[in-house]
This record gives sequence, structure tokens and C-alpha cells, in this order.
Amino acid sequence: QVQLVESGGGLVQPGGSLRLACAASGFTLDYYAIGWFRQAPGKEREGVSCISRRTGSTYYGDSVKGRFTISRDNAKSAVYLQMNSLKPEDTAVYYCAAVHSIYYSGHCTPDNYRYWGQGTQVTVSS
Repeated sequence: QVQLVESGGGLVQPGGSLRLACAASGFTLDYYAIGWFRQAPGKEREGVSCISRRTGSTYYGDSVKGRFTISRDNAKSAVYLQMNSLKPEDTAVYYCAAVHSIYYSGHCTPDNYRYWGQGTQVTVSS
């Protein structure tokens, strides 16, 4: 059974940092592209950062470029999102998602991902 479990969310002051983790089980992470998405109240779910399986190429949304870093550790079946210089507008529920590389279109959009975690809340506030 494919399962993704996010952790590491919480309350942080503007300018602070958080590291989200996504633990994968039930499948071989090495064969999958992984993405981090977020959804704020009243807004659509958006792609934050994605990483391919083959080349490890990465994508970052314009709003997080230079502040967030995605990484993966296939041996540990884990994917991470390091978030620095956090802003109040980064407040959202963050989800990790996976799709087998065979089906990966290269686009970091929610409709291209098949398996989803339950999400972790990130709140940036003073």
C-alpha cells in the first residue's frame, strides 16, 4: 500500500526556517518523481517544488525560488523541503505527492501526481 506521511510543519516567525519531511512506504521511491504542493484557505493547490527521478532535476515555483530547497534520499525513502526566509504568505497546508516516472510529465502541477500524503500545516506569523 502506497503511503506518504509528511512531518515538520508548525508555527514559525517571519524570516524563520522549517524542514519538511515526507516518508514514503509501500513503493520504491527511486522510481518516482516527488513533488511538494501547498494549499492556503480559499486558494487552489499549487506546486511548490518537484524533483524528477531520473536526473534529479528540480522545479521551484516563482514565489519560493532562492528560499526553498527540495532533496531526496532514496535509501531512506524520504524527500525533504528546506524552507528558509519564510513569509506570512507561505502559510498553507503542505502536501507531498508521488507519481511513477513512467507517467511523469515533467510538470509540477497537482493533476500530474497520483499519490498524496495527508498534509502538514505551516503557519508563518509573528
